[in-house]
Amino acid sequence: MKRFESFGLDTSNECLWRDGVQIALPPKPFAVLRYMVENPARLISHDELLDALWPETYVQPQVLRTYMLDLRKILGDDASQPRFIQTLPKRGYCFVAAVTESTATEYTRDNAHRITLSQLPDSAIVGREQELSRLISLMDSLTSGQRRVVFVTGEAGIGKTALVDAFCRQHNISSQASIARGQCIEGFGGKEQYYPVMEALSQLCASPDGDRACRVLSRMAPAWLAVRELDSGSSATGPTANERMPGDLCAALEELATEKPLMLIFEDLHWADDSTLHLISALARRRASAKLMMLVTCRPQDLAAEFSLKSIKQDLLMRRLCDELALTSLPKAAVGALLSRELKQDELPQSLASFVHRHSEGNPLFVIAIMEHLISQKFLVRDGSDISARWVQHAPYQEMEAGVPDGLAKMIELEIERLSHDEQRMLEAGSLISVAFPAWAVAAALGTDPAETEESCDGLARRIYFLRRAGQDELPDGTCSAFYVFAHGLYREVLYQRQSASRRAQRHIRIAQKLRELFAGSEASVAREVAMHYESAGNWHNALNALRDAASHAQQRQAYAEAVQLLEHSLRITENLVGAERAAAAIEIRSELTAAHEAASQSEGI
Repeated sequence: MKRFESFGLDTSNECLWRDGVQIALPPKPFAVLRYMVENPARLISHDELLDALWPETYVQPQVLRTYMLDLRKILGDDASQPRFIQTLPKRGYCFVAAVTESTATEYTRDNAHRITLSQLPDSAIVGREQELSRLISLMDSLTSGQRRVVFVTGEAGIGKTALVDAFCRQHNISSQASIARGQCIEGFGGKEQYYPVMEALSQLCASPDGDRACRVLSRMAPAWLAVRELDSGSSATGPTANERMPGDLCAALEELATEKPLMLIFEDLHWADDSTLHLISALARRRASAKLMMLVTCRPQDLAAEFSLKSIKQDLLMRRLCDELALTSLPKAAVGALLSRELKQDELPQSLASFVHRHSEGNPLFVIAIMEHLISQKFLVRDGSDISARWVQHAPYQEMEAGVPDGLAKMIELEIERLSHDEQRMLEAGSLISVAFPAWAVAAALGTDPAETEESCDGLARRIYFLRRAGQDELPDGTCSAFYVFAHGLYREVLYQRQSASRRAQRHIRIAQKLRELFAGSEASVAREVAMHYESAGNWHNALNALRDAASHAQQRQAYAEAVQLLEHSLRITENLVGAERAAAAIEIRSELTAAHEAASQSEGI
């Protein structure tokens, strides 16, 4: 355990603690923080960080800035007066806080979050103990007549519904409260008003408390009983949504919540119609005493009803009329517990939890999808056939790194296909760079105006949850360009693969040309990135030239190990050439490689 001020960095379970409270960090931000904490009080250059965390892979330096912004937010650090991470302009970063080692007895909370399979029921939710405790506390406060509105937010697959289910199931809420549950459905929001509300009322009327619910609704809000009357065989046409008075329903629900707590659950509120959203807002704002709890799940951003939902939630939060439980990624220990539960064994194959955590980035849905993919592709197999049979590793996990599990890829495809054609093209162009990409590169790849492209990217980042704006860079000509980050590398991979090879090549070449144009006169500083784009396009001659320029630039900076790496990469690329051209290029590069090795040896000997 590495400790600095009130924080503890648990390197075994890849999570951060503050005053005994666990803070989940995605794998890459954790890796950045870990490297800095393990190398305190010295300059860590951009190149050193990139080489340490992304070996043999080109990654844009902007990615580091994105992770530093995230880490500063989590640590409560101020870049202008840093307590932890100091930025050294044009050079890198320095971790300035004092770091100490801690033993288990000094930090007893270190192992508090570890779960074994024997302690974990089949129906249990993993890694959400704090959120469950918070929901129980809010439920208990209903006894005083103080109504509660709780937003459970998070990206797709993060476990919002699983948390609500576990809350209702594990803590026997049904015996303490009447429950009405409605599901918002994509596409229904603009067609049927109050759809999730009517579904919830129908469930309530059919529940053990249904007789009382029907009597109260019949007396105080009869229009809202139309569905039940039609179900019972009445041939009369029920009232329309316009004839239903929201105030009547609010009063009826408050009446129902006077004696016994009433919990209304609305799922996927980002797909709700405006009428439902305004009804929830009205219920939250009313002053009458009621043992009423509204528990809603939603994504922080989405396409449908986005403005209404965002504005209503923000206003309620500002007025302290609601609570928000924002679900974050699971730490490595919880991913291991989830895998243990699904595979039904305590001891997992070596490095399985680390591999799945790294590629799922702690998203529970992705964890399960990757595990199932490992099984279907025979990376994980059952050893034995009796009750003692165990899952074992059959092949190196790294062999599947380039792919996305089929089911997950289809889910991501569906989300992408909701976007317009131009928005899909922008995201595809962004995927050609890395997990982080600048707006100017998207404009270059598509041949569009940079300013208009940036505005479009900004608008898209505000509306969808798997893309966010992460900052801006100053270009050599003095202009600025915003850059953006995909929520998960898997989204980037799907967007990259859905482009044809010829289309990708064309766009890669445009980006490489734009890089050379932007950095005219200092092309060597971006030669490595230029080479990556030419190589991805299959333009071997230009890729070789750029790599050799990058190697020369590295030697000028006395980064001899980097120069050797670049030249070895160049030598591998010569295999794509033919005949005498291939032989001649290989001879030249081997000569340069020998000189780089000699320079590296002399440097080490000094």
